[in-house]
Formats: sequence, C-alpha cells, structure tokens
Amino acid sequence: MFLDKIKDFWAKKNVKKRLSNVKHNSSNNYIKKVGLLIDESYFLERDQLINELIQNGIQNQNIELLVFRDKIKKNEVFDYSVFSPKDMTWNGTFDKEQITTFTNANFDLLISYYDIEKAPLILVTLNSKADFKVGFSSVDMRLNQFMIDTNAEKYKVFVSELFKYLKILNKL
Repeated sequence: MFLDKIKDFWAKKNVKKRLSNVKHNSSNNYIKKVGLLIDESYFLERDQLINELIQNGIQNQNIELLVFRDKIKKNEVFDYSVFSPKDMTWNGTFDKEQITTFTNANFDLLISYYDIEKAPLILVTLNSKADFKVGFSSVDMRLNQFMIDTNAEKYKVFVSELFKYLKILNKL
C-alpha cells in the first residue's frame, strides 16, 4: 500500500514534467476511428456510452476501447482491454501490450471519459497519438484539445455536446 502511494507520486511527477511541453497535432481529418478511454472504477454504463456513439454515426468496428479499473480480481475475464495501476511502472510507462497498442494507434478522435485525475489515465491520454483529444473540463486543460463541462454520469449530455461541436468544427 505504501509502495503504491510512492509509485503514484512518481508517476504524477513524471506527468507534470511532460505536461509542461505538450504539443497538440492539428488535423482537418474527418472522424472515423475513435479511441475510448474509460475509468470504470465508478462509471459503469460503458455499453450505453458506446451505443450513444453508434447512434451518432460512429461504426462499432471503428471504436476501440480501453478500460481502467482501480482493482482487478485475479479470476476476472473481460472481453475488452482492461488495465489497473499495477500495469504502470515506476517511471510512468506501461508494460502491458494492450496499453502500448492503444496509445500508438492513430485515432481520429480520443475520448478520455474520466473526470477525476488519476496518473495512469492521464499517462494514457498524454501518450496517445490521436489527432483530436476530447475530455472533461475538470481534468488538466493541457491534455485535451476540446473539453466538455459536465460530469461522467451524464453520458448522454456529453455525447450530444461532443457531436454538436464536432459538426461545427466540420469533423463529421
């Protein structure tokens, strides 16, 4: 437990250092491929969120999901990619291949669906090579190019606001 606190401290220190020189890519591409990063520690409506994205024109096969949980039981089996703080190293990198594959994917849109800052989630967002990153306004403003001011429980509001502004920005 004490070692986890120290590990989290070093990861946050690494994040702060890397956030000081963040450069966002600007792209005029249309949104086709979407990466979805969810904190499932408290937000459990994952399927409903995905259905809202599908109803707004994103195809199911173009949505890639990565889910964060604070604790994963030993015998739990998932049909989607899941990670926890244990997958993060002391210097703020990840050992798990699923996470590195997700961060190296060239998404047109990355939706960082968490409104509480946690070092592993911030690191995945920061390392992502997505063209356009969207998240909540309660998270550090340097991570995302576009922020929506709502909370995670209101996923319908989030998705409707997201698509309203994506149309304005001519991304759809």
